[in-house]
Amino acid sequence: MDLEAQIQLLIDKAPQDGITPQLITAIAPVLSAIASSLRHSQYYILQDMDERWVMTTLSNRANPELEKCVIYAYPTLQDGKASTDAVSNPQVIVAPIPVTHVLFQLVALEPVDSIVFFETTGTTNNTVEIERSNLQALFQRSLQQNYGRSSIPPDIA
Repeated sequence: MDLEAQIQLLIDKAPQDGITPQLITAIAPVLSAIASSLRHSQYYILQDMDERWVMTTLSNRANPELEKCVIYAYPTLQDGKASTDAVSNPQVIVAPIPVTHVLFQLVALEPVDSIVFFETTGTTNNTVEIERSNLQALFQRSLQQNYGRSSIPPDIA
């Protein structure tokens, strides 16, 4: 599914409250720009049986008190199934998610600091990390340019 179709699907599935579809339209250029910089049109996300995304807490090797919470996005189903979380937990499923939807959901995932996109099948060396705070700032700027809004509604995603 191309990026334009993915964004249209986000708009179509949004609450038809007169606001959310317009907000998605306003941030669509940001979603498209970031998504087009990634290699895949969809990624595979680990989920629990309730469809909640599996989060991984990473510690800084030099300073173990520094932690961040990430979600991994895999390029193929096989890569997702081969991940440690999927192998060690039979309750974890691997679900395909359009790339623009992954980015859109990131803003709503409060405890998550970033999503790490694995770009090459079979290796964990080639990654792109998208930080939630940076994405929020880009959305904020886009909304201000389009609507003069000063903040993203907390329930946008």
